[in-house]
Amino acid sequence: MCSRSTCADAAVATLTYVYSDSTVVLGPLATYAEPHAYDLCQFHAERLSAPRGWEVIRLARDAGVPAPSGDDLLALANAVREAARPRDVDELPASSVEVGRRGHLRMLRSTEA
Repeated sequence: MCSRSTCADAAVATLTYVYSDSTVVLGPLATYAEPHAYDLCQFHAERLSAPRGWEVIRLARDAGVPAPSGDDLLALANAVREAARPRDVDELPASSVEVGRRGHLRMLRSTEA
């Protein structure tokens, strides 16, 4: 989603400021969240203006990067389900003993020397 408060369009580019160089960088959509980076839709990315005296650097966006396919999203959902699946006590190594519990967390002590 676009970082502009009144915009609900999909983001296509990421905006970052380099204050020490008085530079605004508009580049490909970031793959992870970063403080002081703003995702913009096509409309706002094209109409970006910088403060007077600042330089704007527009990096080419890679149009060849494919969007996640249904298979990718299904694989991710299955991995999350598997990680969240409750484990049976029988699956614990034979060398560990449960010594405490707080909610869903268990404290185990290894009996190996």
